[in-house]
Amino acid sequence: MRGNRAIRRSLWRWRRNPLRRREDVLEAWILLIVWLVIALVGPVAGVLGAQVSAHSAAQRRAERHAVTAMLVSDVPHNALADGTTGGRVDATVRWTASDGTRHSGKAAVEGGLKAGSRVSVWTDRQNHLTPAPPTVSQAGVDAAFMGAASSFAVVTAAAAGYYGARLVLNRRRRTAWEDEWQQIGSQWGRTAS
Repeated sequence: MRGNRAIRRSLWRWRRNPLRRREDVLEAWILLIVWLVIALVGPVAGVLGAQVSAHSAAQRRAERHAVTAMLVSDVPHNALADGTTGGRVDATVRWTASDGTRHSGKAAVEGGLKAGSRVSVWTDRQNHLTPAPPTVSQAGVDAAFMGAASSFAVVTAAAAGYYGARLVLNRRRRTAWEDEWQQIGSQWGRTAS
């Protein structure tokens, strides 16, 4: 019983009513469109955002490959503020590409290694050092986050559009009410003859 009353109350703009204004009907149509956008476009944007993120991660994994490099100099331990050691330190490394050319550059490696130690670094197709590509699980988390963010962006834009339109419609309603009160106010005090 209560559900029926709530539905009837929410659909009052669609029924004939002498107090209903054009702005009320327009607001009802805008709200309907917003709900359709949220229900249809939001999930599609989420799926597309997730697919684009997953494809980008797969492309990075395909374009990058691990190479064994040699440290040029000793790498100091990375002392953290609390006195413990650990973490990665930028160090110069040298490696030979698959085409036989020699390259060198700075890469993040474990602290405390000696010159001549072998480390694994990631390079792109032009043999430039790059960060490691995301793992499959990292790519899955990124894709889920990107899908949720895309869907949320559509919902936020639709809601903001509705509230913006509602502000404009409320201004128009207030102006119409003021005009009507002016007309009624000018008739007060007159006697019917």
